Amino acid sequence: MAAQFIISEYIERAMAEAEYDKLEDGAFSGRIPSCKGVIALGPTLHECETELRSTLEDWLLVGFKLKHPLPVIYGIDLNKEPEYEPVDAV
Repeated sequence: MAAQFIISEYIERAMAEAEYDKLEDGAFSGRIPSCKGVIALGPTLHECETELRSTLEDWLLVGFKLKHPLPVIYGIDLNKEPEYEPVDAV
């Protein structure tokens, strides 16, 4: 059985939706449209992408802590309550 890393997959799929713009001063801005408020700036496209990923990770952690509804991305729904197996099943 292959390991599944749901949050990592969610982040990768969200980053695939990222949109970038080159600003007048040569810097870059990035955002993820489905994740309201996830925006970043950077002097290069690579640095902007790195900052955007970091912002997304922080945004998710705050969302988990405050129980904000998170967008379903590529069928990945992080809003579901975890399902636990009984201890005797282990």
